Amino acid sequence: MTSEVHQHAEEMCEPGLGLYARALRGDRVTRAEAEDTPCLLAAGLLRPDRDDPGLLEPVPPAVALHRALRSLADRVADERRHTARLVETFEPLLRLPRGRTVEPEAPAVSVLSGQDRINDAITSAMAEARRDMRCIQPHTAHINRPPVVHLLPMARDQAFLDRGGRIRTLYQHTLRHAPTIAARYEQIRGDVEARTLDEVTDRLILLDRSVAFVPANKDRTLALEVRHPTLIRYFAATFEHLWRLATPMYPEAVRQPTLNGVTPRQRAIATLLVEGHTDSVIADRLGMNVRTARVHIAKLAAGLGSESRAQLGYLIARSGILDQERDPT
Repeated sequence: MTSEVHQHAEEMCEPGLGLYARALRGDRVTRAEAEDTPCLLAAGLLRPDRDDPGLLEPVPPAVALHRALRSLADRVADERRHTARLVETFEPLLRLPRGRTVEPEAPAVSVLSGQDRINDAITSAMAEARRDMRCIQPHTAHINRPPVVHLLPMARDQAFLDRGGRIRTLYQHTLRHAPTIAARYEQIRGDVEARTLDEVTDRLILLDRSVAFVPANKDRTLALEVRHPTLIRYFAATFEHLWRLATPMYPEAVRQPTLNGVTPRQRAIATLLVEGHTDSVIADRLGMNVRTARVHIAKLAAGLGSESRAQLGYLIARSGILDQERDPT
């Protein structure tokens, strides 16, 4: 399924949603009916019935949602790769002796090198921000550092909140009960919300829809300060899309239900198992260690009566685990 198709899935029209809901309830949907809602066909949420070519059957919601999210993540990754290529192309040009050139008021994308310079740039941008701060914080080792490491971010967050700002943060689900996260929210005051997802993109800090900060290498010693309006709009739209799908964590935590004995974590793992990923890839994608991932996989296998990895994927698909719709409260 192409990115264009997934984009249609994210912009589903009301008639299409209604017809899709009918199909999920077991109503017969004909090709003629579906042709009146092109957004539904473009999204690929219906497929030909195996027994009657004139009828259509629904793709399970969990599968459709997962495909759309993967497409969104792929587009984000493409934008980052494109940004990195631009930086690589222009970096040697920026070191050339300057002739008679007109200096822009502010660069659309700046490369920041070193943790001190990165922190200074974020602190400076936050001092100018007044309205909204949106963050994505994936599972990283720095979360478990001593609390003193978090004093600078907490101080500048509190100053921003004191000016009437609003902070929303997305974490990976494995951080819901991290002690340093809980302590952080206990010590700050103001309009703060946090939600979690099974998988999130790399780190993002977006301020007032005017400036964003994203990592530029794996060890985060390089970062990009982005002020390009098109990229800022894209980052904002991506955040809002993920925010709607996330589970509230703070100030009021919502616990995803265990359905038919299968936990939300096990459903996320089941999806990746069906896609054929290894234990280590599953653990990395969900922000957990391999041992924990294998414990969940073993519980899935025991619950479904599986005797092999190949059989487990088949039993997951047949069991309906992936058909259990996730509630993006």
